[in-house]
Amino acid sequence: MNNEAIIRLRNELEEELQENILPFWMEHMPDRQKGGFHGHLTHRNEVVGGASRGAIQNARILWTFSAAFRHYPKKEYLDTALRAFDYILLHFMDRESGGVFWELDEFGRVKDPRKQIYANAFVIYAMAEYYRATGNEEALGTARAIFREVENHARDRERNGYIEALGRRWEEIGDMRLSEKDDNERKTMNTHLHLLEAYTGLIRVWRDPEPTAALENLIGLFLDHFIDPGTKHLRLFFDDDWTSKSDLVSFGHDIECSWLLHESAGVLGNPSLEEQTGRLAVEMARINLNGLDGDGGLFYEYFPSVNRFDTDKHWWPQAEAMVGYFNAWQLSGEHLFLEQTLASWRFIREKLVDRTYGEWYWSVNQKGEPQTDKEKAGFWKCPYHNGRACLEIIGRTGAMTGRDQSNN
Repeated sequence: MNNEAIIRLRNELEEELQENILPFWMEHMPDRQKGGFHGHLTHRNEVVGGASRGAIQNARILWTFSAAFRHYPKKEYLDTALRAFDYILLHFMDRESGGVFWELDEFGRVKDPRKQIYANAFVIYAMAEYYRATGNEEALGTARAIFREVENHARDRERNGYIEALGRRWEEIGDMRLSEKDDNERKTMNTHLHLLEAYTGLIRVWRDPEPTAALENLIGLFLDHFIDPGTKHLRLFFDDDWTSKSDLVSFGHDIECSWLLHESAGVLGNPSLEEQTGRLAVEMARINLNGLDGDGGLFYEYFPSVNRFDTDKHWWPQAEAMVGYFNAWQLSGEHLFLEQTLASWRFIREKLVDRTYGEWYWSVNQKGEPQTDKEKAGFWKCPYHNGRACLEIIGRTGAMTGRDQSNN
């Protein structure tokens, strides 16, 4: 029964990736007049003129199509990755001070030059993956250079961790928030989580003592600070001295962290750490089940101080839930986690995939009604979470189905 369900899951995810997600981005998002990609596409796939272009979106496109090309060496995937690669190098790279700009206007001119460490992490992640897929030395050199800028300017050598954001010349700034919904704190879990995945990707292609030590340190920060030892939820916001500033629970980040942390320990090559993070991944996945609704969808957030759930179901936590639960099943053998992987995919397939205009809705409410006022693609809505979830499970199920295309 398990093998039949896994084969069906793999086949359906391959179809979703290659017939919906990737074609959508190749067809609708390239800006063939100004270069690069459009900054905002409505729910009905209408281009919004004047929309900003973010480093995150471009890096996530680069990562997704690079990873897709590694699995399925199709020219159109490589061409899309190359479009993102060229645009980042031409417009987002700060040739004077290093690192990448946060935001450009539609013509590729700098609109917000600050050095958001989250965005720099994503460019490291994407450049490492592009190198892994193509052997392009400029990509690897770019990833190394940004890594060194982040380590030199954003790492807190006295109290550990990384500062959330800095100015164009890596100077201190007052407003460091990643988005309007975030707290304005010096150290955040979200930025550290994406540095974790970026440095994991980097040491896959650059096995050097410096990024290896930095990744080991990041894993330690999650074990010592970000993961609450009692609740197994992530603590999201801290001051410089590691005082927690919020009790908000983010179910999507919890389950995403569970598998990323274990993956990082494996790539690092530390057996004891891999065993520790494996046990933790199962514990975090088990606790995460409390964030599920009866339809298999994962709620967005929980506010313990007022005992209230945000019951919307955003696209990206559902994608991460598939991988996190599948990882927990692989580690524990508990059938419950495989059942929930299948339930998560069923929820996505039935509620989130847009059968009319393509890709996935931003979110649905608890009744399953889609949020159509939000963009289908844009500054934050990218092919990375759902594309990566498909690729991860396709890779993980390869050996089980006799079609080994490991993503490791």
